[in-house]
Amino acid sequence: MTRTQSLAVLAVGALAAASATIVALGGAAQAAPARTAAACSKGSLALVHRGQLTVATDSPAYPPYFENNDPANGQGFESAVAYAVAKRLGFAASQVKWTVEPFDDSYAPGPKSFDFDINEISITSARAKAVDFSTPYYDDPQAIVVVKGSKYQHVTSLAALRTAKFGVQVGTTSLQAVTSEIHPVSQPQVYNSSNDVITALREHLVDAIVVDLATGFYLTSGEIPHGVVVGQFNAPGSGDDWGMLLSKGSKLTPCVDDALAELRSDGSLAAITKRWMQSGAGVPVLK
Repeated sequence: MTRTQSLAVLAVGALAAASATIVALGGAAQAAPARTAAACSKGSLALVHRGQLTVATDSPAYPPYFENNDPANGQGFESAVAYAVAKRLGFAASQVKWTVEPFDDSYAPGPKSFDFDINEISITSARAKAVDFSTPYYDDPQAIVVVKGSKYQHVTSLAALRTAKFGVQVGTTSLQAVTSEIHPVSQPQVYNSSNDVITALREHLVDAIVVDLATGFYLTSGEIPHGVVVGQFNAPGSGDDWGMLLSKGSKLTPCVDDALAELRSDGSLAAITKRWMQSGAGVPVLK
């Protein structure tokens, strides 16, 4: 969740473009270093634990990114992407080990207990000062979710939402998106977890919540009774691009980039996206 976040299998075009070795971080283009076969052979990889690939995500792990709160089952968008990257790096599924990393701890400075984290983490220039990001594996705009019958259900612009009381999760690009793009009259209510954000809308403590669009679809399919996605909009900068997060200066980063490039070029990433992620083509774009 946006945990931080225009889908279209969206991302086939955007993701294909991202296969180039340029990643935009807050407007500054950074060239991804090319890997060599020797540096990225399985036995040469710089890993937290020798012989295994340690992958992190938050808990609970929600659909459509993970299924049954079990990242290790290979089901769900981000689980499938992680295992596809692992395979390109030379690891069998049994050699992939999952660990829990809270979302807002993942991009804090300092050493990491994982090789990479995959958790709907938006690439931002501020975060990139403390950690590495892979090239984007997905692009997901922000979604505004309300309860059916809300006076904000049929808005046609962001300006019409300025008087709404918003709920967002701490540390997410959704919080930045609300303040910089909607400019609400009252400060958003900030919650420590995605569960708290959901509860706030269910109990009518807020008028609307902002999450990434894919999460919005999931929440309105049953998690939030009578929930409605009323519109989508873009976060500032490159905040809608998701990357795998690695420790700053990790020697594994260019190897992950190369694995992602291979998955883009042979259509594997697009196929995973098509299977797990719903198109946002029918959701109004609010400006």
